[in-house]
Amino acid sequence: MTNQPRTRQELYDRIRRSSKEEVILEEMIRLGFWPAAGEMPQDPAEEIRRKGEILRELEDLRSQNRQLHNEEALKKAALALRLAESKRKQQETKERRERERQERLALWELKKQQKIVFLGEGVSAGLNQTECDRDRLQSYGLPEYGTSEEIANAMGISLGELRFLAFARRVSNTSHYIRFKIAKKTGGSRLISAPMPRLKRAQTWILYNILEQVDLHEAAHGFCLGRSIVTNAAPHVGADVIINLDLQDFFPTISYKRVKGLFQSLGYSEAAATIFGLICTDAAVEAVELDGKTYYVALCGGTHPERNRHLPQGAPSSPAITNLICRRLDLRLSKMATHLGFVYTRYADDLTFSASGENLRQICNILKRTEAIATHEGFTIHPQKTRVLHKSQHQEVTGIVVNQKLNVDKKTLKSFRATLFQIEQDGLEGKHWGSCPDLIQSIEGFANFVAMVNPDKGEKLKEQVKRIKAKYKPKRAKRIRRKNK
Repeated sequence: MTNQPRTRQELYDRIRRSSKEEVILEEMIRLGFWPAAGEMPQDPAEEIRRKGEILRELEDLRSQNRQLHNEEALKKAALALRLAESKRKQQETKERRERERQERLALWELKKQQKIVFLGEGVSAGLNQTECDRDRLQSYGLPEYGTSEEIANAMGISLGELRFLAFARRVSNTSHYIRFKIAKKTGGSRLISAPMPRLKRAQTWILYNILEQVDLHEAAHGFCLGRSIVTNAAPHVGADVIINLDLQDFFPTISYKRVKGLFQSLGYSEAAATIFGLICTDAAVEAVELDGKTYYVALCGGTHPERNRHLPQGAPSSPAITNLICRRLDLRLSKMATHLGFVYTRYADDLTFSASGENLRQICNILKRTEAIATHEGFTIHPQKTRVLHKSQHQEVTGIVVNQKLNVDKKTLKSFRATLFQIEQDGLEGKHWGSCPDLIQSIEGFANFVAMVNPDKGEKLKEQVKRIKAKYKPKRAKRIRRKNK
């Protein structure tokens, strides 16, 4: 123990921590007036030390007792501990959720770079179903595309562009189509939706690589390779009766759901069928001006845009899709017609039946059963376009006369010859033919049509059109150049 003198304050502090007797004893030992502990047998100082220990323990117990009996202080202390623990847990939870959010965001960005996971409300549920029916695809001779990455790679475009072309938006400031109306021959107008170049390339790819690879029913003649209005009319030449029917609102009737189902029926995964279906269909929209900007707003569908999407008339893929969707319709109508002694063909939305002899008694049966089958297949027979033409009448099938042989309507042909004569004599000014604004293109197209139906008559008309082009088209081009200058 050191012999350094203690300050008065230190002595007071020591006395408070133990007892006066114990402090005096420690000082006497320090100053050498009393032997150190353990040097004297039966040292009486042990009693003083023991008393000091007991007093310190007693003071500790008193302090604890005071704390236990101070209920308000205990409550406050417990509340402070709970609050501190709660704040700590809240902070931990906040940090954990932020980490999870950042991880989800990073995962989402990674998924978007690797595959398409969302294409709009109501159409994205099956994008994670990428399994194809390989056997069915092979039976049709079709390539296998199950994922969005495979489709994008096959089309030669990025995943982002594929997403842009297929996305179903309720409101957008861009449009994939140019929409305009053209007059129908029978009156009214028809809405044409011409796709923009990028979408048109994607639709054309689907047409060449998928749609045209599937065989059609032999009764289908519209928009088919190797078939035409001539092949559609030829089976009905010389029949006693021709029945013409028309499917009402043909393209709008074929919805996105049916188009998607078509691709699935060919064996494609739900993800691929969804993407193909969205690319090949369009929503009815209205252009709205707001703050100097144009927005395209879906007219109906709400949170179910698939109900508003249908085949656009004007897309390169639409005609082929109609033929594939009508395969079962053609099969059922063809079987029914054969059973009743009739011949059946279809060109787009025009249905034609023909028969002769005793089979004519089945005309009413043909009409009723055709309407029933068409309704069951999701189509509607136009009530005002059904015609029953007997051989004593002028019989036409898709614009071609079929009474005795394939021919062009005599009255129309006579008018066309007169128009060509006037043009050849007087020039192009004031003349017109058909609805095409380009007169040369219009008369050339009709001459080719006549040549397709009746080659002998058509070749003479094509020669006459050729003379007209040689005589007037260069002068016309010069006038246009002078006008532009």
